[in-house]
Amino acid sequence: MTLIASTMVCALLGPLAWPQGRPGSIYDPERGPVGLIAEKTAFRKGDLVTVVIQENQLVQNAESSDLSRATNLNYKLNLFDIKPNAFNTLPKVDADSTDGFIGQAKYQKSGAFEARLAAIVIDKLPNGNMVVSGRREIRIDDETKILEFTGVVRRYDIRADNTVQSELVADAKVLYRGSGPMSEHTKRYGLGSYVHRAIAWLWPF
Repeated sequence: MTLIASTMVCALLGPLAWPQGRPGSIYDPERGPVGLIAEKTAFRKGDLVTVVIQENQLVQNAESSDLSRATNLNYKLNLFDIKPNAFNTLPKVDADSTDGFIGQAKYQKSGAFEARLAAIVIDKLPNGNMVVSGRREIRIDDETKILEFTGVVRRYDIRADNTVQSELVADAKVLYRGSGPMSEHTKRYGLGSYVHRAIAWLWPF
């Protein structure tokens, strides 16, 4: 009876005593527990996180200057005793001068860009921050659109749905470019717009 009980206890406790890194173990410390209530947000190298890109830029700059200057000179020579008969009428100088300048400059530019991109954690810093990088390339016929994103994310800024706002990403770099016939024709100075270049050079305004 004692032998049977000991065998049952070893059978139950044996798997729990296995080292975590032992091949065949049902628990992987690098992967963590997997279940319906398990952690689903990115926190280690190789995980995916969705970056919600919402960039709104507004740049405004206004300058003004006002400069004025006035000079008045009124001078008359009443006595010239070196050579009294040199002048029948002693000279008189009278002058006025006024300068003025008013200048104004105003600059305003706005832009908006929205997109969603799945990025992969390519590195984890010692303080827990994660370096993410994502790239999406879309090709339709001869037209290619490429969206790239890189930055540093804090784990605490990642939402429960595994998304992070681009405004919370440090050192964020967003790149969106296109190539193909449509992109070239929509550019003012594209490769195929030689006629427009000539017109813009002859009549720049």
